[in-house]
Amino acid sequence: MSPFCFPVPGLCFLLSLSGVMAQKTKGTCRQCPQDASCVNATHCSCHRGYISESRQQYFTYPLEICEDIDECKPRISIYCGVNAKCQNTKGSFYCHCNAGYKLLSGKAQFSNSSENTCQKITPSETTNSTKELQQVVENIESLLTNKTVWGMEEGRNITATFTSILQKIESVVVETALKTPDQKLQKVQNRTVAVETRVVTDNCSKAVIFNLNAQMNSMDIHCSDVIQGNTQGPSAVAFVSYSSLGNIINATFFEEANETDQVYLNSQVVSAAIGPKRNTPLSQAVSLSFQHVKVKPSIKKVFCVYWKGTKEGGHWSMEGCFLIQANKTHSICSCTHLSSFAVLMAFHREEEDPALTVITYVGLSFSLLCLLLAALTFLLCKAIQNTSTSLHLQLSLCLFLAHLLFLTAVDRTEIKVLCAIIAGALHYLYLASFVWMLLEGLHLFLTARNLTVVNHSSINTFMKKLMFPVGYGVPAVIVAISAASRPHLYGTPDYCWLHLDQKFIWAFLGPVCAIICVNFVFFLLVLWILKRKLSSLNSEVSTIKNIKMLTLKATAQLFILGCSWFLGFLQIGPAAHVMAYLFTIINSLQGFFIFLVYCLLSQQVRKWFGEIIKSKSEPETQTLSSRFGPDSKPSEKLVHIK
Repeated sequence: MSPFCFPVPGLCFLLSLSGVMAQKTKGTCRQCPQDASCVNATHCSCHRGYISESRQQYFTYPLEICEDIDECKPRISIYCGVNAKCQNTKGSFYCHCNAGYKLLSGKAQFSNSSENTCQKITPSETTNSTKELQQVVENIESLLTNKTVWGMEEGRNITATFTSILQKIESVVVETALKTPDQKLQKVQNRTVAVETRVVTDNCSKAVIFNLNAQMNSMDIHCSDVIQGNTQGPSAVAFVSYSSLGNIINATFFEEANETDQVYLNSQVVSAAIGPKRNTPLSQAVSLSFQHVKVKPSIKKVFCVYWKGTKEGGHWSMEGCFLIQANKTHSICSCTHLSSFAVLMAFHREEEDPALTVITYVGLSFSLLCLLLAALTFLLCKAIQNTSTSLHLQLSLCLFLAHLLFLTAVDRTEIKVLCAIIAGALHYLYLASFVWMLLEGLHLFLTARNLTVVNHSSINTFMKKLMFPVGYGVPAVIVAISAASRPHLYGTPDYCWLHLDQKFIWAFLGPVCAIICVNFVFFLLVLWILKRKLSSLNSEVSTIKNIKMLTLKATAQLFILGCSWFLGFLQIGPAAHVMAYLFTIINSLQGFFIFLVYCLLSQQVRKWFGEIIKSKSEPETQTLSSRFGPDSKPSEKLVHIK
């Protein structure tokens, strides 16, 4: 029975008569939503392939809308057969064979289960065409990774070159697919480029939609737009995805964003083309799905763009492209033409904690003063000048320059080249600080190992020859390799520091973690040596005392310069805020700690300070004595002083 009856006197029409009743009441039928038709004067029903939002067969408009039924979902029993895939379309679906298979009938798609026999294409049918397309992809990769081609181009020249290359790639890929019309579907992928092509040899309806995938991106295009009325021969559609083009043509070539928005290219660049007819208008828009390169929850704006090439160059434009849907991981765009496409995004800037900013600037300013005093002490105090003091001096200088550059220039992001240079300098100076700390740990270990050796000249000679090439050379090599491999990752939109993309931050964190681990091993070995020597009755008390003091100082220094950076890794979860404060406070007081441990707590330095104060006070005493004379009475001196 129908869930409702029609109020005709004396009769209750059954569901089987609903179609007749609909015709009789056509003149009084209310308007139904899209993809639905009238059942009677008050109710509508969705067309085949659609279902109402409430999942009711009969509904009252405008309280309902009709949604497309995805027949290809696992819970719906659509079976395309072995080696075939279901493709949903608006109001319908179709099946097509997987890559490397074809229908016995030769058709591109099917919907009848009796036709679901996809047989494997023999090697003789695929070898030549696949090899040719593979060669095309390899040539594309070689061109896109050629640093000579892109390194010599700047500004407008690089956009003109980019436009020309994209057009050539699209033409070559489509022409290669058309050479082998029997090969309906081809897929080729390498490290930087992925291509999928589809050839259509027969007529098709608007309802048939082709889905092409390349890497983690996809495109839906209507079959009728592929053939473009071509009945004389095969037609082809190509979908190409590039994983490295974003480094060449980025968001700086987007002119339609607000000046206040920091816009980033957050997808791979893709190209879509049809043939043999090119540059023809589409009857229906294509749907493009992009996977985001960077997953960030704070998305502010999403721009669906295409590359608008001109004779003078080119730029990203939103003309004819619209955003359909976006989440943290994917964006879906609709475009009314074919070209090269991408997704640009503007993110909400993370608000800075004003308390952390104050702590950073106050602490680093105080550390700069302490580091300057420590460096002057290591230079001028003759009593403490040795190999260990030289290591302290170089460490203090590196930290002083690094902190000074951080305070004055870390946020100078207006000029990108200058920001990249600042980021590289900070990378070098902070790495050099850790390398000098490693040399201090090595010197401590060598000194402890040779406690029984009276002449330490061999150790000092070894360290003097080693420390400057290692202390300044190793960081230079690391920064040079990093800058040569990924120069564009020096500098971020917010700060002049290493970019987090492609895990580039490990160019700094990797060496730092390695140094902390090696120094920790050195300290364990020193403690083990001290334990052995302390148990020996013949050990020199003064030597053991000096080594114990040196170990205490170096261990404390490792804690400040090493473990404090480890707190940066713990800034996750509920304790992130606390760890951020600890990390900021400890790191901003590095200079003060070095001055405290190596200067203020040193007996020799305190004695040197006392001599300086005493030497300044003696001339004042002599001046007073000469003025009043040795025979002057104390009362007279007091009166004159008052």
